[in-house]
Amino acid sequence: MMKRTFLLLLIILFTINGFAHPWKPRHYIIIDTDAGIDDIKAITMLLASPDVRVLAISISPGALNTNAAYIKVKSLLNSFYHEGLPAGINKSCSFKSPDFAQALLVKWGNEGSVILIEAPESISMLSEIFEVEKNKVTMVCLGGLSTAASAITQIPQFKNIVKQIIWSAEGLNDKRGFNYNIDSKAASSVVGSGIPLTIVRGSPDAQFYDSELTKKISEIQNSYSGRISDFLVSEAGRQHKYSSTLADDAIPLYLHYPELFSADTAKNGIEASPRDIDQIKEKTIKILKGETVERNQVIRELPVTPSFYFDDIESSVSDIITKYGKDEWVSGVIANELHRHLGVFAIVGVKMGIRAREYFNTGVDEFSVTSSAGSNPPLSCMNDGLQVSTGATPGHGLLTVLNESPVPSAEFTYINQKIRLTLKPEIALMISKELKEINFVYGLDSDIYWELVRKNSIKYWLNLDRHDIFILEKL
Repeated sequence: MMKRTFLLLLIILFTINGFAHPWKPRHYIIIDTDAGIDDIKAITMLLASPDVRVLAISISPGALNTNAAYIKVKSLLNSFYHEGLPAGINKSCSFKSPDFAQALLVKWGNEGSVILIEAPESISMLSEIFEVEKNKVTMVCLGGLSTAASAITQIPQFKNIVKQIIWSAEGLNDKRGFNYNIDSKAASSVVGSGIPLTIVRGSPDAQFYDSELTKKISEIQNSYSGRISDFLVSEAGRQHKYSSTLADDAIPLYLHYPELFSADTAKNGIEASPRDIDQIKEKTIKILKGETVERNQVIRELPVTPSFYFDDIESSVSDIITKYGKDEWVSGVIANELHRHLGVFAIVGVKMGIRAREYFNTGVDEFSVTSSAGSNPPLSCMNDGLQVSTGATPGHGLLTVLNESPVPSAEFTYINQKIRLTLKPEIALMISKELKEINFVYGLDSDIYWELVRKNSIKYWLNLDRHDIFILEKL
C-alpha cells in the first residue's frame, strides 16, 4: 500500500511539472534587421506581444548601413524603455548599403540619445545569450542572412538551440530579390544548413493599412500602437509603398497565426503567403493590444470602468491607466487587495517591478528579485508590490528579502544582466515624512490614520511616474 501511494505521488508530481507554464511565452526569438522602412512595424509588433520574448536584436547591412540602422533600432528600444534588450552590430558582412533615402528619414525614436560606440558585435552578443538560454529559439531575419550564416559556423550551440529560421524574402528559389543579394553566399549556406527555414511573403502589391485599420491602430492606447500609428501618418511613411502594404510585418502575424497563411513545402523549406487578409487585419489589432495570451489565471478581465471601484479612487482610474498603462493598474489593484489596504510603498513596489520588466522587456516569472526593503512596515510593503508586478514570489523561489539596513531598493537579475532600482532619496524622504506625521498625530490604531494613508496612496499612484522616480544602475 505504501509503495502504491508513493508511486501515485510521483505520478502527480511529474504530471504537475509537465504542464506548460501559464505565463511562458511560446516564442523566444532573435531578430536580425537592416532597418528597412517596414522593419519598424515588424519589430514593434514582436515587442508588443506578451507571447513573444525578444532575446536580442542583431543589426546587419542592407537597406541602411549598420551604424544608421543601429541608431534607429536602439532609439526604438529606448522609446519603449527596453534599454536592457541587447542590440548588436554585424561587422563582418561587406555589403555596401544603398542607404535608401526614405528609410533614413523614418524616425524610430530619439536618435540623439543613442551612443554608437556602446554597440557590441552581434556574434559575441548572441554567443553570450546562447550560453545561458535554455529555451528553443526562432531566428527572425528581416533583411539578409549574413548574421544567421555567421552564427551557424561560429556559435557551437546555434544548431541545437535555434529550432527554425523565418526569413522575409521573395522565395526559396528567387535569386534576384534584394534580401537574397545582400549576401547570396550566406543565403545559400543557410538554405542548405539543415535548420528548418520558412520564407514569409507579404502582400506588396495591395494596400493593407487602409483608413479603417489605421484608425483602429490609432485608437489602441499603448506605446507600441502609437509608434506604428505615428509612422503610418508620417511623411516618410506615406510616401513609400512598404509603409501601407504588408511586407516584413507579415512575419509576426505568421509567427502567431500560421493558419492564416498558405504554406507550400519545398525541398529546402516552407514558403508562406497571406491567405485571409481580413482575418490578418483583425489579428494585427490583437497583437498590438497585447491580447496574444491570457494574462490572468482566475478572472478573465479586471474591469477598467471607473464606477466599478470605490468612490475615492473612481475619479483617478482612467487617468492612471492612460498615464501608466493597464499593466500597472492591474498590478496595483491586485497588490493592494493582497496587502489589504492601499499603501504607498506597495504602489512604489508595483511601479518598480513594472519598470524592471520594461527594461528587460519580459513578462512575469522571468527574473529573480533581491529586495532591500526589509521585513518591517511600512517600507517592507514594497515587497508586496514587487511580487505582484514581477511574479517573483517566495513560492516561485524568485524573491529574496534582505533585512540589513533596509532601503527602498531592489536588484533584478535576468539572463546575464543585473540592474538595481532605487527610489530617489528625495521622494523616499517625502513619503516617509508624511507617514511619520500622520502616525504622530493620529496613531496607527486610528481610522483617520488609515484614511489619510489611503488618500496619499491614491495621490502617489497618480502622480509618481515610474520612469522618473527611480535611480537605475547597471550592475
